[in-house]
Amino acid sequence: MAFESLTDKLQKVFKNLRSKGRLTEEDVRAALKEVKMALLEADVNFKVVKQFIKGVEERAIGQDVMNGLNPGQMVIKIVNEELIALMGSETTEIAMQPGKAITVIMMVGLQGAGKTTATAKIAGKLKLKGKKSLLVACDIYRPAAIEQLQINGRKQEVDVFSLGCEHKPVEIAREAIAYAEKNGHNVVILDTAGRLHVDEAMMQELQEIKEQITVHQTLLVVDAMTGQDAVNVAKEFDEKVGIDGVVLTKMDGDTRGGAALSIKAVTGKAILYVGMGEKLSDMEQFYPDRMASRILGMGDVLSLIDKAAANLELDEDKSREMAGRMKKGKFDFEDYLESMKQMRKMGGLSSILSMLPGMGIKGGDLESLVDEKQLAHMEAIVLSMTPEERRNPKLLNPRRKHRIARGAGVDISVVNRFIKQFEQSQKMMKQFGGGKRRSMMGGFPGMGGGRFPF
Repeated sequence: MAFESLTDKLQKVFKNLRSKGRLTEEDVRAALKEVKMALLEADVNFKVVKQFIKGVEERAIGQDVMNGLNPGQMVIKIVNEELIALMGSETTEIAMQPGKAITVIMMVGLQGAGKTTATAKIAGKLKLKGKKSLLVACDIYRPAAIEQLQINGRKQEVDVFSLGCEHKPVEIAREAIAYAEKNGHNVVILDTAGRLHVDEAMMQELQEIKEQITVHQTLLVVDAMTGQDAVNVAKEFDEKVGIDGVVLTKMDGDTRGGAALSIKAVTGKAILYVGMGEKLSDMEQFYPDRMASRILGMGDVLSLIDKAAANLELDEDKSREMAGRMKKGKFDFEDYLESMKQMRKMGGLSSILSMLPGMGIKGGDLESLVDEKQLAHMEAIVLSMTPEERRNPKLLNPRRKHRIARGAGVDISVVNRFIKQFEQSQKMMKQFGGGKRRSMMGGFPGMGGGRFPF
């Protein structure tokens, strides 16, 4: 996961700061030296690191901080504020044309950065905001790119325009805009060709499109895993073509995160979206304050709430009904299946926990806490029950349990333990008024043996 190593190192530095009753200038400088090394190891641009450390030091070594009630906490607060400023302070949206006017967005980037997928993901995001997008296949050099865009367009239920590989990209773009005007689209997104590296032919093609077509927003898609190379690519594209914003992909991968912390400072261009997975729904709007919070191991509850709002399909009546059953301790196995379904939509329990305060972004720790394979076994047990058994667990006699164990491919002892823990969770929910302090998840196998009160 992005920033995992950086988060670990910063948390060690901050833990040391908090342990000191009073701070000296030497304490602050020693801590900032470690922060500097952590940022450089995360592949943050060295000029950016130098300026960042200077800004923190100037604010941290002052009378108000040094003589404050909690100087260590004040330094952490300053680091957080400076991180937010570094990444752009405010969230930047794609600038749309007013009224019913068509907004033309041109997606650019190197081959392999995930541009075609990002194009479909952004169309999905705009669809949620009431926009009717038309995806345009302008990559005439890679037939697979056209097919990929068409497949992703169908999945997102967004229209795709293509003239195959026989026309020039600028002609395809022009025809697409005319098509959009006739068919009521208010956003046209051009998926242009990428190359393995920046070359003159590529830049000329993009320049030609911008010369002959009114492009309102040019978005550069860069691979976060390439670190400083991503920043260099952004700089070059901006100088030769001109970009309005950046989309960072593969932020969920084993990346040091330097690109996210450097791009705004080096290019002056804001990061608009970050790709956090391979699914078409795994695209998040970039919030500098939330990203800073993740980096410092403080969690990201607001993004978790957004993800829940975007993915959970429970309507108000169903939610109220489920809450009522939980309060009475009548939460059954059908409700459990629904919970698992919604949790998967949000990226799985590990993804959810990684956004909670105090959890940080620690893949290894979460793996020890959450056994996703065991969760799958538990779900298999429930799926092996009949609908009547799910709704009324009291029907589960030994003969039925043996049948369920065979259906789920587990030992009977696993089924017995699971049902017992389910019953205990029901009692717990009733005791605490519907899970205000704990939900059914806390006692289930696969949740770290109940160690995490979720």
